[in-house]
Amino acid sequence: MLGIVEGVTEFIPISSTGHLIVVGHLLGFAGPKAAPFEIFIQLGAILAVVILYKERFLGLCTFRMSGGLVGHRGLVLLGLTTLPALVFGAATHRFIKDYLFTPGTVALGLGVGGVGILLIERFLPRVKKSGLDALTYRNAIAVGFFQCLALWPGMSRSACTIVGGMAIGIARGTAAQYSFLAAVPVIFAATILDLYKSLPILHGSDISMFAIGFVVSYITAWFAIKFFLRFLANHTLNPFGW
Repeated sequence: MLGIVEGVTEFIPISSTGHLIVVGHLLGFAGPKAAPFEIFIQLGAILAVVILYKERFLGLCTFRMSGGLVGHRGLVLLGLTTLPALVFGAATHRFIKDYLFTPGTVALGLGVGGVGILLIERFLPRVKKSGLDALTYRNAIAVGFFQCLALWPGMSRSACTIVGGMAIGIARGTAAQYSFLAAVPVIFAATILDLYKSLPILHGSDISMFAIGFVVSYITAWFAIKFFLRFLANHTLNPFGW
């Protein structure tokens, strides 16, 4: 069930971590292994992005190309977007795990995020950039700082990056696709860090539980991404804000 929740919510702007915490609380899934599990199954959702955008990721390895979101330039763009969250995340990791993984703090984050979506759609800035290959280094670092807001559970990472992109003039669809790509390095790094710090409490008997969550998350995320992109072709983000 948690794998389904993660896959459905990871890439639409309603906070996967927030919903995992709330659903886990309702299911009675708590304890020291709950948070590592909820973070680990995000890798399943990340794998769905890698598969769906395999040409883009392969393009990052085509170092002979220049310009656009490919080769060295593409890696630098994603690196600039990832760096702020890595720095702030490493600095605040223990505080976040100890104090912010509660239904109350998540509810606050969900509310603030929803209001943010409604405000950006109400006062939508003029579009200056459309298409992934049009993004600049300045755009990448700006989205990276917006992504730091998602360190608060309940503040959707996809909402922070999409709304942040729209706030600086990136087209809605482009901001969503860049949000998908930018999720890969930051979530992968966060998962590895959390697993490393959680090794003392994890055992071989946990593998099956983690594996089931991973696989279910991958499958549901694949369908969720397809749906979200089709939805954005003709709609705003307002329904997700509400």
